[in-house]
Amino acid sequence: QVQLQESGGGSVQDGGSLRLSCAASGATYSSNCMGWFRQSPGKEREMLAVLLTGAGPTWYADSVKGRFTISQDSAKNMIYLQMNGLKPEDSAKYYCAASGFRRSCRNPTDREFSSWGQGTQVTVSS
Repeated sequence: QVQLQESGGGSVQDGGSLRLSCAASGATYSSNCMGWFRQSPGKEREMLAVLLTGAGPTWYADSVKGRFTISQDSAKNMIYLQMNGLKPEDSAKYYCAASGFRRSCRNPTDREFSSWGQGTQVTVSS
């Protein structure tokens, strides 16, 4: 099992930027697909971006395409989410997730991911 720890959340103004980080530890070799999700109160968890580990391709939700960028540093077992042009509707708790299966990146529903971090809160004010 891989353990995940997010950091980098906070409060920003409309149009601001944040960079989230996710540190993976434990059985990191088993994480073939990693990504970021978010959840607001009363809403379902939403996939934002996923990538195949080891310099693989990336996929984005339409709601964040062009504003958010997922990246990885395999040597440090880290993935990141650079968020630009933040809007109040981006306010949510953001989670890092990992799956042992490459196929999870082609169908990135939250049920595909077995490892989750505790989440980090992002609040965007208008």
